[in-house]
Amino acid sequence: MRGVIAVLFGLLTLSRPGITLGVLVLFFGAYALVDGIFTVISAVANRKGQPHWVALLIGGLCGIAVGLLTFAYPFKTAIILLYFIAFWAILTGAAEIAAAIRLRRVISGEWLLALGGILSVVFGCFLIASPGVGALAVAMWIGIYAIVLGVFWLILSFRLRRWDKDHEQLRPA
Repeated sequence: MRGVIAVLFGLLTLSRPGITLGVLVLFFGAYALVDGIFTVISAVANRKGQPHWVALLIGGLCGIAVGLLTFAYPFKTAIILLYFIAFWAILTGAAEIAAAIRLRRVISGEWLLALGGILSVVFGCFLIASPGVGALAVAMWIGIYAIVLGVFWLILSFRLRRWDKDHEQLRPA
C-alpha cells in the first residue's frame, strides 16, 4: 500500500508542477501522515518474531510527526517545508536501511529496501544542501523521488509476498 500511495503522490505532484506552495504543503502533509500510519500499522502487525519492527515503527512515527507538523504550519516559507521534507526523508531512510540490514539474514532482495533508504537519505541531504532551489523544481524532484521510492516498495512487497508463500510450511499451526 505504501508503494501505491507513493507512486500516486509522485504522479500527482508531477502532473501539477506549477502547484502553489500551500497546496504542496497539504499534499505532502497528507502523504507523510498516511505513509507514517501505514508504516506503524505494518510494524505493529509484524512485530512478533521480527527484529526489524522497531526500526519501521520509528520511521512510521517520524512520518506521522512530520505530517502533523506540516499541517500545523501550512503557511510557512518553502525553506521550512524543505527542511521538514529533508529531515523526514533522512530519518525514514535511516530506519529503512536499519530494517534492511536486519532482514538480510531472513530474505533475499532486502537490498531494495536498503536502496530505497539510501535514496531517501541522499534526497534529504540534497534538500538541506540546496534549500534555495525554486519550488517548482523541488516539487518535480519530490514527485520523481516518490515514484522511484514507491516502485522500490512495490517490488519489495511482491518479493516479500513470494518469500512468505515459499516459507508458509515453516509457520506454526
